[in-house]
Amino acid sequence: MKKSVLTRYRVMAYVTGVLLVLLTLGMIGKYVLDLNGAADFTRVVSIAHGWLYVVYLIFAFDLGSKAKWKVGKQIWVLLAGTIPTAAFFVERRISRELEAKVADESPAVAKA
Repeated sequence: MKKSVLTRYRVMAYVTGVLLVLLTLGMIGKYVLDLNGAADFTRVVSIAHGWLYVVYLIFAFDLGSKAKWKVGKQIWVLLAGTIPTAAFFVERRISRELEAKVADESPAVAKA
């Protein structure tokens, strides 16, 4: 597995996580605090999160298939982009797990 597969997953995990936190704050501003402009903010962020979540799903699925994860783990990682802040914790755990795997495979590729 190439390091770029892990890197693009990590980037999309952070982007998805930040947008989901912003969306949550926008919803609180819109429905709880009744702030002016919160509806427009929420609409823009929700559209951005929706489209970028699809990209996150593609990259996470690609990573899982190359890492040969079981279905349960794959679903867990895919759903992390739907729970505010979960993407950050899942990304960190997955990165720690796979960085060692990527490092082990890199010297073998360099020697060949």
